[in-house]
Amino acid sequence: MKTNRKLGEKISEVLRQKGIETPMLAKTLHGTFTNVRKVQDSVQQIMQEVKLDLKDDSLKNTPKRVSFMYVNEIFRGLDYVNFPNATTFKNKYRYDEMVSQDRIQVMSTCEHHLMPIDGFAKIAYIPNKRVIGLSKLNRVVDFFSRRPQVQERLTEQIFTALSYILKTNDIAVKITATHYCIKARGIKDQQSAMTTTKLGGKFKKMEVRSEFLNI
Repeated sequence: MKTNRKLGEKISEVLRQKGIETPMLAKTLHGTFTNVRKVQDSVQQIMQEVKLDLKDDSLKNTPKRVSFMYVNEIFRGLDYVNFPNATTFKNKYRYDEMVSQDRIQVMSTCEHHLMPIDGFAKIAYIPNKRVIGLSKLNRVVDFFSRRPQVQERLTEQIFTALSYILKTNDIAVKITATHYCIKARGIKDQQSAMTTTKLGGKFKKMEVRSEFLNI
């Protein structure tokens, strides 16, 4: 996947100005070997504290696997080195109707319990001077999902990033997801799902809002 660090860092600055950036101690947290090793040591300490036998052949490499997973997979969206190259094109055909994509997979992590968030996003926009490559919507969603999150902030971040990239506020984002901090612990509700929306520009008009939500 082609990435665009400069674009990502510009978007991060916009998120910070709006107060919707993920709380981080540094702009980029990409895991050098040292950082991966620190995560590995911390996971090992947790496992030892709950009295797991790390000499067992099923468990001995778990700290290493978990550290790699955190840094390079489920939390890679903390590092704007990994921001996707969100290619756009001139709107030469002057298309001025809604463009939408549904059932974009969302796989994230609740920042309160580090439990999975699993669901789908629906995104729409009305082109101005630019249109975006279709897969780039998926990639922007995936980037901001791959970090500890709350769903409300995730929705805002996706909206703001696409608004910056497409130079328009005529954007709508809807996410419906299951939170395993509710499903697997606490209340242990197996059926509930959370829905969040962020609508801008023309999507705030009732008829356009209704078209997006009911499409």
